[in-house]
Amino acid sequence: MRILVLGGTNFIGPAAVRRMAARGHEIAVFHRGNHNSPLPQGVQHIHGDRAHLPDFADQFKGFAPDVVLDMVASTEKAGKMLVSVFSGLVRRLVAVSSVDVYRAYDRFRKADPGLPDPAPLTEDSPLRDKLYPYRSMAKSEEEFMYHYDKILMEREVMSVPDTMPGTVIRLPMVYGPDDYQHRLFPYLKRMDEKRPAILISKGMAAWRAERGFVEDMGEAIALCVVSEQAANRIYHAAEQRDLSEAEWVARIARAARWDGKLVALPEDKLPKHLREDYDPAQDLALDSSRIRTELGYVELLSPDDAMSRTVGWERANPPTKIDPADYDYAAEDAVLATM
Repeated sequence: MRILVLGGTNFIGPAAVRRMAARGHEIAVFHRGNHNSPLPQGVQHIHGDRAHLPDFADQFKGFAPDVVLDMVASTEKAGKMLVSVFSGLVRRLVAVSSVDVYRAYDRFRKADPGLPDPAPLTEDSPLRDKLYPYRSMAKSEEEFMYHYDKILMEREVMSVPDTMPGTVIRLPMVYGPDDYQHRLFPYLKRMDEKRPAILISKGMAAWRAERGFVEDMGEAIALCVVSEQAANRIYHAAEQRDLSEAEWVARIARAARWDGKLVALPEDKLPKHLREDYDPAQDLALDSSRIRTELGYVELLSPDDAMSRTVGWERANPPTKIDPADYDYAAEDAVLATM
């Protein structure tokens, strides 16, 4: 199979490319050249800007892909462009999406006042009632966040089921080597600095959310691309067991060999820098049984091995910018002293 990947050079993309290449497929990656993540030998590179996708139509035709995997589409315009450029050229489109399409996501971040939706979420759980979740963050209509909405992107990808079937895979919070968001770092920094305790709100300690190790997510994406039965389907990819935040911290602690304790307190007892404006009553756990049953997805690594690799990478590659205010240990010690 000939696979064209749009994006594919940053964090999750290389993991997906590696899994497809390991199956013997021919791959070309269209990207701007800003990231230099190593890709398997034999992968072709087409340099260009996604915003000007139609300008590269002849190069895409020359590669003659069977399937297009879009790692980066996040707006209605991007979805429409995807369908327009590749109609009649490929058999199928695959797009990577996320859990922020769900109404539960808005309820977790207090953007929707309703009662929590049942979790774990399935692929058929209610989507957000409000479009453009980050529009309030944009300073002008020209900014990307003004137009961001993966619900609209998904609709476009799935809009021509008879002539160019679509597949959507919704990912959880992804962790692992090359994680530019450094999801583990706030906990790991405290562990490596021998903090005796880590403070957290009682609500967040019990909050359940799904995670996925980057190489496992690459495997799930690859299965969506190479499996014909994935046509016109939407899938979740996530670890089989959803962890509470307290259990997640415990997993990090095992890999980091930290023997401190997690202290759960009422929100108003925490130092201000540790308070978060979320509603932890809304879990974001995901049901991933569909991709497991239909496509045979299984994780490549054990949870502990995945975490060990992640901790090792995070220690070797800490963030370049760290806000000292986020690590006000004097304020944390003052709270601990009252216990």
